Amino acid sequence: MIVKTADADRFVERPPAKLIAALLFGPDQGLARERADMLTKTVVPDLNDVFRIAELDEAVLTADNARLFDEAAAISMLGGRRVVRVRSAGNGLAKLFEIFLDDPKGDALLVVTAGDLAKGSALRKAFEEADNAAAVQCYADTPEAAARIVQSALRAEGLSISDDALGDAVSRLGADRGLIRQEIEKLVLYAHGKKRVELQDVRAILGDEAEARVEAVCDAAGEGKLAELDRALERLWAADGSPVQILRVALSHFQRLLQVNIAHREGVPVDVAMKRGWPQIHFLRTASFKAQVARWNEERLLDVCDLLLDTEALSRTTGMPVEAVTSRAFFSIAAMVRDR
Repeated sequence: MIVKTADADRFVERPPAKLIAALLFGPDQGLARERADMLTKTVVPDLNDVFRIAELDEAVLTADNARLFDEAAAISMLGGRRVVRVRSAGNGLAKLFEIFLDDPKGDALLVVTAGDLAKGSALRKAFEEADNAAAVQCYADTPEAAARIVQSALRAEGLSISDDALGDAVSRLGADRGLIRQEIEKLVLYAHGKKRVELQDVRAILGDEAEARVEAVCDAAGEGKLAELDRALERLWAADGSPVQILRVALSHFQRLLQVNIAHREGVPVDVAMKRGWPQIHFLRTASFKAQVARWNEERLLDVCDLLLDTEALSRTTGMPVEAVTSRAFFSIAAMVRDR
């Protein structure tokens, strides 16, 4: 059985009665672990119950194949169904799982986690083709899914969140489920005693002022606003910003502009193209970003990327003041807009 990402949470919260084993795989390991825990809790509510949960890994099973069957058939000293968890499984265990699923021993639930697996890989096939097992996809959360996670986690703590605060939080959280959970925990602690999380709460905990300063420089340069660029650079250097890190953030910004520019040229609406990729562009920057898309073409954006790469190399290999070199690069970019 194959379980798609969109159906995965519902599946692990309410697995079918006939399920004997599940493989949770994908590039988002935080998400795979979380879903493995959710599935385990449907059988054993306490994840620390050593009498009903057995922990194995690929090295143990490779050395002793029989260990899987022994653990699955074992009876808990205190009663109740058991769970056998296998972490970091690889294709080398595919044949073992195939044999187990063909003739399972005991009534334990087998919960296996793995990294990103190619379609058609032996380990995936073993679970996908078995009637009593499932291969559960664990790919990065979409912004919509991330928003639901934030709302659900806050609701569990008796908190609501305003729409603008939710949008801001999602734009900052990224896509890794494990990291999302960690950041939400910090937000819950900060909002203790409140009933509603507001925008200022999100910015206080999840906001990165250093990143915001770099983004201000990128936007001013991208729009050709020399006076704003001068002020933004002054604030950046006053805060002891790292020139190399600033150049890398700028390169990412203009590469994103290039991607949106190309997609728009191919007929994709700008708003749609901007929503592709991750992390999402912060909603407070969307107007500036759209204005920059209108001001630049593919050829000049490629020139900007080359300039930023050359500037980083220059800052590393010469004795020139790196702040001056970096500032000159941004003013050169702003000048390209004005020349056009």
